Amino acid sequence: MAEPVAPVAPAGPSPHEVMGHGGHGGMSMDDMVRDMRRRFLVAAVLSVPILLWSPIGREVLGFGVPAPFGLRDDVFSLLLSLPVVFYSAWIFFDGAVRALRAKTLDMMVLVAVGVGTGWLYSLGVTLTGGGEVFYEAATVLTAFVLLGHWFEMRARGGANKAVRSLLELAPSTALVVRDGEPVEVSTADVQVGDLLLVRPGAKVPTDAVVEVGDSEVDESMVTGESLPVAKAPGAEVIGGSINTTGTLRVRATRVGADTALAQIVAMVQEAQNSKAPGQRLADRAAFWLVLVALIGGSATFLLWLAAGETVQTAMLFAITVVVITCPDALGLATPTAIMVGTGLGAQRGVLFKNATALETSARIDTVVMDKTGTLTTGQPAVTDVIAVGLAETEMLTLAAAVERESEHPLARAIADLAAGRGLDRLPTTGFHNVPGQGATAQVDGRSVIVGNRRLLTGANIELGALAGPYDDLAVAGRTAVLVAVDGRAAGVIALADASRATAAAAIAALHESGVAVVMLTGDNEGTARRIADQLGIDTVIAEVLPGDKADKIAELQRAGKRVAMVGDGGNDAPALATADLGIAIGTGTDVAIETADVVLMRSDPLDVPVALRIGRGTLRKMRQNLGWAVGYNAIALPIAAGVFAPAFGLVLRPEIAALSMSGSSLIVAVNALLLKRLRLPAA
Repeated sequence: MAEPVAPVAPAGPSPHEVMGHGGHGGMSMDDMVRDMRRRFLVAAVLSVPILLWSPIGREVLGFGVPAPFGLRDDVFSLLLSLPVVFYSAWIFFDGAVRALRAKTLDMMVLVAVGVGTGWLYSLGVTLTGGGEVFYEAATVLTAFVLLGHWFEMRARGGANKAVRSLLELAPSTALVVRDGEPVEVSTADVQVGDLLLVRPGAKVPTDAVVEVGDSEVDESMVTGESLPVAKAPGAEVIGGSINTTGTLRVRATRVGADTALAQIVAMVQEAQNSKAPGQRLADRAAFWLVLVALIGGSATFLLWLAAGETVQTAMLFAITVVVITCPDALGLATPTAIMVGTGLGAQRGVLFKNATALETSARIDTVVMDKTGTLTTGQPAVTDVIAVGLAETEMLTLAAAVERESEHPLARAIADLAAGRGLDRLPTTGFHNVPGQGATAQVDGRSVIVGNRRLLTGANIELGALAGPYDDLAVAGRTAVLVAVDGRAAGVIALADASRATAAAAIAALHESGVAVVMLTGDNEGTARRIADQLGIDTVIAEVLPGDKADKIAELQRAGKRVAMVGDGGNDAPALATADLGIAIGTGTDVAIETADVVLMRSDPLDVPVALRIGRGTLRKMRQNLGWAVGYNAIALPIAAGVFAPAFGLVLRPEIAALSMSGSSLIVAVNALLLKRLRLPAA
């Protein structure tokens, strides 16, 4: 026969969801965080004097100052507790009512029972003029739980910012060619078939096809790839990309919601809306703890009445059971571990946006990494220099003289190499940029061409002995730049996106932790495989279109994998949102950073295994803290109920119960601080 399984209470309404009702509707996330902070500060500030003028302050702490204005201690504490109960703690009562209406028991009910019962009992004792009170238990419990919720809420949000960042990629206006003249209109008014003028430095208003002109277009903010893409008549351009060199006339093919950028926005929204929040460990324990608090307190009250004790004595035991069954430790169990975990991550430049990200990172078994800008620097570097008919130094000196006149990333890389070798800077005249092909110039009286094969073919220059090396470099996944001097092929300079210095160590650390690594990129198979072989990555998914990356993540998830996606480009945003955990490189686009759950501010791949280890360590502390909170109840509950009073005279006074609650909280806090000793990969 199967053992009964405790029903798991569904996650109750979060504080900000509760605050969205009852007069708080329409509040922004920032407003709600400020409101939560105010509630905590009110509870924390007022709890101090309440604790000092309480029985525990008098009898245990030795505080002997009379209450002001000639008031009794309990009356003074009652007055101070009113703002705490009816302002600070009100969201718990509101949330508890909503949970009970939904027929569930959650943390809101648990806190409301502890705070409400303790305060109401103390109020009754104060009004009748005698007996023990513990307003301090109700107010301190409120302050601790609010502190945890404040830090949790402060880390939330970002979904709307991510969508806004995406939408801002598209320009607000466009130049539509009408009757041969450009007319500025709103991008929203552009129609399919309109002819658009895109000048150098301007953003492409919408998806289109080039009809006239040659240029280089920077698509990095959309695709994440670092190198500008050559565009000639017939080539497609993406709305939101930046035209860098030549003037283009393009024909609009997709507008509005049909553009690639709009589709990415839609996918981000869909993925974010469908992502379920992480299951809170505290809510898993809340069902039983609420039942124990309610049933245990009621049973204690009735049993002591049946044993012939007074109502006040029976109520004293009952309320002690309720309060001690809802210790501060439970409210602190997860927030303290989360705060230490996020702080530990911040020291390494690993920013967790919320508690769910920490919890999720502990369960990741597959990490999918974008190539460009994530595993690589995103900047081309020279890997090979081959000269034919000229000395290598002479060929590179001539090529660098031409490339210094260009702003192309490949040209800058060649010029930087020549400068690093201390080569002469020769004078250049007659520089001419050929969009999408390269450049020509006169260098020290010699005709020099630097560019791709198409440029040399157009000048009727045969590659000759360079044909073989050129093809080999292309197969190896490198970008080959040809150099011709005085009408003859003189050399080839190969460039590639260099791997980040710590990329290989990051992959090794992930493998050591039992995490599989997958490279996902829009680059060709040869380039991707070259980087993967260098870094020790076994699985490569190459030539993936921007809109298809999220589908690849979903395929892995359907195969039962818990997937983290690491990326930096706008095209990574849907995949980052679809993955169980989105990790953005800090130097990436704003949309990637806003969409992700974790941001690596140092842009160091080695921080990916750091994030996962912090997540695992934090989850372990959360479980330990919750285990202590529940175990503490198991030990203290019989004592609080007076089980050992008849035989041994062992009675847990309310003030001692309150003190033990503080001790339990201290144990939880110290255990969470031990997370700082977690061993992480060396920086």
